[in-house]
Amino acid sequence: MAEKYRYSDAELVEFKELIQFKLEKAKEDYELLKSAITQSESNDTEDTSPTFKVLEEGASTLSKEEAGRLAQRQLKFIQHLQAALIRIENKTYGVCRETGKLISKERLRAVPHATLSMEAKSRQ
Repeated sequence: MAEKYRYSDAELVEFKELIQFKLEKAKEDYELLKSAITQSESNDTEDTSPTFKVLEEGASTLSKEEAGRLAQRQLKFIQHLQAALIRIENKTYGVCRETGKLISKERLRAVPHATLSMEAKSRQ
Protein backbone atom coordinates (compact mmCIF):
# COMPACT_ATOMS: atom_id res chain seq x y z
CA MET A 1 0.00 0.00 0.00
CA ALA A 2 1.33 3.44 -0.92
CA GLU A 3 2.08 5.84 1.88
CA LYS A 4 -0.51 8.58 2.28
CA TYR A 5 0.66 12.18 2.23
CA ARG A 6 -2.60 13.76 3.38
CA TYR A 7 -5.95 12.78 4.84
CA SER A 8 -8.91 12.24 2.51
CA ASP A 9 -11.69 14.83 2.26
CA ALA A 10 -14.00 12.55 4.28
CA GLU A 11 -11.39 12.24 7.04
CA LEU A 12 -10.87 16.01 7.01
CA VAL A 13 -14.63 16.54 7.44
CA GLU A 14 -14.55 14.24 10.49
CA PHE A 15 -11.68 16.25 12.01
CA LYS A 16 -13.38 19.53 11.13
CA GLU A 17 -16.51 18.51 13.06
CA LEU A 18 -14.40 17.50 16.06
CA ILE A 19 -12.48 20.79 16.00
CA GLN A 20 -15.64 22.87 15.62
CA PHE A 21 -17.17 21.10 18.63
CA LYS A 22 -14.04 21.72 20.73
CA LEU A 23 -13.88 25.32 19.49
CA GLU A 24 -17.44 26.08 20.61
CA LYS A 25 -16.75 24.55 24.03
CA ALA A 26 -13.49 26.49 24.32
CA LYS A 27 -15.24 29.76 23.47
CA GLU A 28 -17.90 29.10 26.12
CA ASP A 29 -15.19 28.40 28.70
CA TYR A 30 -13.33 31.56 27.66
CA GLU A 31 -16.45 33.68 28.15
CA LEU A 32 -16.94 32.18 31.62
CA LEU A 33 -13.37 33.03 32.54
CA LYS A 34 -13.72 36.57 31.21
CA SER A 35 -16.85 37.11 33.28
CA ALA A 36 -15.01 35.79 36.36
CA ILE A 37 -12.32 38.40 35.79
CA THR A 38 -14.70 41.31 35.30
CA GLN A 39 -17.10 40.07 38.00
CA SER A 40 -19.97 41.37 35.90
CA GLU A 41 -22.55 39.07 37.46
CA SER A 42 -21.10 38.39 40.86
CA ASN A 43 -21.24 39.58 44.43
CA ASP A 44 -17.65 40.67 44.81
CA THR A 45 -16.13 42.42 47.81
CA GLU A 46 -16.56 45.66 45.84
CA ASP A 47 -20.34 45.64 46.31
CA THR A 48 -20.31 44.99 50.05
CA SER A 49 -19.88 47.33 52.94
CA PRO A 50 -16.44 48.91 53.38
CA THR A 51 -15.81 46.70 56.40
CA PHE A 52 -14.77 43.64 54.40
CA LYS A 53 -11.65 41.84 55.50
CA VAL A 54 -8.27 42.28 53.84
CA LEU A 55 -7.93 38.50 53.39
CA GLU A 56 -11.14 38.37 51.38
CA GLU A 57 -9.84 41.09 49.06
CA GLY A 58 -6.52 39.25 48.67
CA ALA A 59 -8.28 35.98 47.85
CA SER A 60 -10.43 37.78 45.31
CA THR A 61 -7.34 39.27 43.65
CA LEU A 62 -5.63 35.87 43.50
CA SER A 63 -8.76 34.35 42.03
CA LYS A 64 -8.91 37.03 39.34
CA GLU A 65 -5.23 36.55 38.52
CA GLU A 66 -5.70 32.79 38.17
CA ALA A 67 -8.77 33.33 35.99
CA GLY A 68 -6.70 35.72 33.87
CA ARG A 69 -3.99 33.12 33.34
CA LEU A 70 -6.58 30.48 32.47
CA ALA A 71 -8.29 32.88 30.07
CA GLN A 72 -4.96 33.52 28.31
CA ARG A 73 -4.38 29.78 27.93
CA GLN A 74 -7.92 29.30 26.67
CA LEU A 75 -7.51 32.09 24.10
CA LYS A 76 -4.28 30.49 22.87
CA PHE A 77 -6.10 27.14 22.57
CA ILE A 78 -8.88 28.83 20.55
CA GLN A 79 -6.28 30.34 18.21
CA HIS A 80 -4.64 26.94 17.71
CA LEU A 81 -8.02 25.36 16.88
CA GLN A 82 -8.78 28.15 14.41
CA ALA A 83 -5.40 27.60 12.76
CA ALA A 84 -6.22 23.88 12.51
CA LEU A 85 -9.46 24.75 10.67
CA ILE A 86 -7.42 26.80 8.20
CA ARG A 87 -5.09 23.82 7.66
CA ILE A 88 -8.16 21.67 6.96
CA GLU A 89 -9.32 24.16 4.32
CA ASN A 90 -5.82 24.12 2.80
CA LYS A 91 -5.80 20.30 2.99
CA THR A 92 -2.54 20.35 4.96
CA TYR A 93 -4.15 19.29 8.24
CA GLY A 94 -2.58 16.29 9.94
CA VAL A 95 0.79 16.61 8.22
CA CYS A 96 3.75 16.87 10.58
CA ARG A 97 5.56 20.16 10.05
CA GLU A 98 8.95 18.53 10.71
CA THR A 99 8.80 15.08 9.14
CA GLY A 100 6.15 15.70 6.47
CA LYS A 101 4.48 12.43 7.45
CA LEU A 102 0.89 12.05 8.57
CA ILE A 103 0.19 12.52 12.25
CA SER A 104 -1.70 9.52 13.62
CA LYS A 105 -5.47 9.78 13.85
CA GLU A 106 -5.33 8.85 17.52
CA ARG A 107 -3.05 11.80 18.26
CA LEU A 108 -5.24 14.19 16.25
CA ARG A 109 -8.36 13.02 18.07
CA ALA A 110 -6.65 13.65 21.41
CA VAL A 111 -4.91 16.90 20.37
CA PRO A 112 -6.77 18.17 17.28
CA HIS A 113 -4.49 21.19 16.85
CA ALA A 114 -1.28 19.11 16.82
CA THR A 115 1.28 20.02 14.16
CA LEU A 116 3.92 17.47 15.16
CA SER A 117 3.84 13.69 14.99
CA MET A 118 4.78 11.74 18.11
CA GLU A 119 8.10 10.94 16.44
CA ALA A 120 8.92 14.63 15.96
CA LYS A 121 7.55 15.59 19.37
CA SER A 122 9.71 13.00 21.15
CA ARG A 123 12.82 14.40 19.43
CA GLN A 124 12.22 17.83 20.98
